[in-house]
Formats: sequence, structure tokens, C-alpha cells
Amino acid sequence: MSADQQPSAAQPAAQSPSETPAASKGGPAALGWKVRAAILLGGTLLKVLGWTWRLRIVGRDALAARPAGTDPVVFTLWHGQMLACLYGHKIHTGVLISEHRDGEIISQIVAMFGAFGIRGSSSRGGTRALLEAARIARQGTDIAFTPDGPRGPRYSYAPGPLILAHRAGVPIVTITAHADRLWQLKSWDRFEIPKPFARVTVLYGAPQVLEDADVRDAAARVDEFSADMQAKVRAVADLAAARA
Repeated sequence: MSADQQPSAAQPAAQSPSETPAASKGGPAALGWKVRAAILLGGTLLKVLGWTWRLRIVGRDALAARPAGTDPVVFTLWHGQMLACLYGHKIHTGVLISEHRDGEIISQIVAMFGAFGIRGSSSRGGTRALLEAARIARQGTDIAFTPDGPRGPRYSYAPGPLILAHRAGVPIVTITAHADRLWQLKSWDRFEIPKPFARVTVLYGAPQVLEDADVRDAAARVDEFSADMQAKVRAVADLAAARA
């Protein structure tokens, strides 16, 4: 990777998972040693895989250059693109993670990439998680949200990030990714794993401020923001094609 493809990792001062009440439910101690060992091994393998990628990041410089603890945003990314999006992110960010059984495993994995989990989703623990995420955002920490998680359908857009952004008074920034060669799992989200030495392009959208009168009006804009994210998927694919 060239230097201009990896902007400096300016990390806003923020609460760590241990300082965040909703950041972990149960914690790593709740997992058996075999599961913890598998997480460590799997996370290490993913990092090694990521080191081989030819990564290009577009639109991230201004976000990385923010003074610590200022101008937080809500990042939205598709569930199936989490790996490529978070690998090159390198901004301390809270990630909304499901309270389902595998949530703690995912929480431990994202922690290996410099993020921390906020347990809850649109289907379980959603209200509590959104309130906690809004509190964390108002204190200056970015939040990442997968609008189609945790169970899909793929590329569907739940109103959670719109509610969160409106309540916290922060803008939404999309993150989309494209890899020229990848494995795609047979899961509901068609989870994407770029292959070794793949060209991976990540696109950050411009901040979008929600100026709606109340939270219900903001939540009603799901079709608009869904279409915008779909357009960003096409845009990052076009960027990748121009790069080839």
C-alpha cells in the first residue's frame, strides 16, 4: 500500500469499551477458552490477509484530520462489507452489534481492528443501544451502524442510524467498499472477504446533516438514504474500475 492510500490514523479521544456500559454484555470472560483462541487466531489471519490488499481509501482525509473528540459522525456501512470497511478505517469508533448469541464474538473481532462494540440492534435491545450510542456520540465518539443488520434482508435500510443521528445531532457518512477479487459467503448478507492481493477501494461519502423537525420525520427518510447507499455502492465500483 502506498502512503497516500493510508491516511494517518487520527483517533478521537473516546471511551474505551470498558468505560462504556453498553459496550459489552458478558465480555470475553463469558466465552470459553476455545472460542477466545479461535477469535484470536481468526482475527490475526484477517489482519495478515488485509496486509496483502492493495488498499485505496477515498474521502477519508478530512475525517481522519479532525481534532480529538470533535465533530463526531454516524458511519453507515452494509453488513456484508464490514471487513473491508473496518480494516482500513483506523478511527476509534463504536459499532452497533447484535445482542444475539454471536454478538460477543463479533464484538471481540471488531476490537482487534480498533473499534468497540455497543450491544443491541434494531431487533433486540434497540432502544437501549440507540440511547447509549447517542450519548457516546454527543461526547465526541463516532458510531458505525449497519442499516441492514443483524438479519437483513441484504441492503435493506432500517431507520436506526437516522434516529441515532437526529437524536445526537450529528451527520451521517456512508462507507462502501469494492474488491476486484473476493470470496462471498452464502450468508444472508453475502459477506465479502477480499482475496489475497486484491485491489480494495473504500469510499467515504460527504457528511449528510438531518435537519428534520422531529425524529419521526428523520426516520421516514429510509428510502432516500437507502437509495443513496445503493448509489455509493455503484460509485465505489466505478472508482475501482477506473483504477484497474
